[in-house]
Amino acid sequence: MKFSNPRQFLHRQRARLHIRFVHGPASQFVFEFISFGFKQAWACLFGGLMVVLLLGTYFFYPDDVWLARYDFITLTAVLIQAVLLLTRLETWEEARIILVFHVVGTVMEIFKTHMGSWVYPEPSVLQIMGVPLFSGFMYAAVGSYIARVWRIFDFRFDRFPAMKWQALLAGLAYVNFFAHHYIVDIRWALFAGAAVLYTPSIIWFKADEEHRPMPLIIGLFLVALFIWFAENFGTFARAWSYPGQEGQWHMVSPAKLGSWFLLMLISFVLVAWVHRPVRGLGVRGN
Repeated sequence: MKFSNPRQFLHRQRARLHIRFVHGPASQFVFEFISFGFKQAWACLFGGLMVVLLLGTYFFYPDDVWLARYDFITLTAVLIQAVLLLTRLETWEEARIILVFHVVGTVMEIFKTHMGSWVYPEPSVLQIMGVPLFSGFMYAAVGSYIARVWRIFDFRFDRFPAMKWQALLAGLAYVNFFAHHYIVDIRWALFAGAAVLYTPSIIWFKADEEHRPMPLIIGLFLVALFIWFAENFGTFARAWSYPGQEGQWHMVSPAKLGSWFLLMLISFVLVAWVHRPVRGLGVRGN
């Protein structure tokens, strides 16, 4: 069965709606605002489906079924990936990025659960060293979002930081997730490094017809904030629990924003390494 290209279909629908509803600056502003929200939702497709899956199984998954809830989540996540690829709602490049994040995330999960940073309170068969395999998809959702939003909003950059310095910062951030359990935590130095590296950079994103600017450091923080909100849904659905959440759920500490910011930096660098912004394509800087 052959599916038409969904991007071409959406582009045609957007053109028709634009002709019908945009008749001046005010209607253009409203149309662009709605287009921005729609594109963000489209970029969040995989992550949004995962959140719906976590909440849906928390409320409605039967307790006496033979298949553990965590295993059902894992199998459904694989099915979602297959459907997205089959219908071309996700590209193979994005799928490869998701695979990398799944591996990177699972390695971190094994270490962090061993150190008691968080726990998975429910049983599962599809697991590695006590970590259910669906956990890797939660990290993959971050990579999927950044890869998709990069393409959907046609990102361009002014003063894009050199990849070697971004890779160094991301590598140190990843190492610090492990090393801070044994030696000094250098996250504040990493935050300072991120500020120096990314504050001069401007990201241009295309919500409708024109590219709009935003300081890149603000965009990165907003993504981390969004991930923190999603994490609260995940812990509420008992996909995992932090110490103190076992008996009664409460919101995840805002201090976790720092951890998500660093993880998001790793995600951004991995995706940037694939897209490789270069001179001559509307990208100024190296």
